[in-house]
Amino acid sequence: MSTPVSSIRNLGPAVEAACARAGIPDAETLRELGAHDAYGRMLRTGTKAHFISYYVLHMALQGRPWNDCRGKEKDDLRARFDALCAEVSGRSEALSGIEAVLDEIGVIARRKDG
Repeated sequence: MSTPVSSIRNLGPAVEAACARAGIPDAETLRELGAHDAYGRMLRTGTKAHFISYYVLHMALQGRPWNDCRGKEKDDLRARFDALCAEVSGRSEALSGIEAVLDEIGVIARRKDG
């Protein structure tokens, strides 16, 4: 029997729908993949990248409150998130500073480095 993704603390219907679009049908599959790989699948199937969503997923799979991510742990997750976003978007490296903000609001055209 499969368990709904939304049965995991702090993950609701929107995450469950994003997981379903990414081929992650249940909580068991999500736990097996892990937060990083699951989020990569979600990005590749149209989920908009948001760092908070990324670390909430990590905290949820650890059974921790969504806002429990702090300090070095949060900094490390940010670096992994940025690298994942760069990988998914096809950029050779993560954007930083103002470029990251402009990219997030859609001002910088997504391109493939080649």
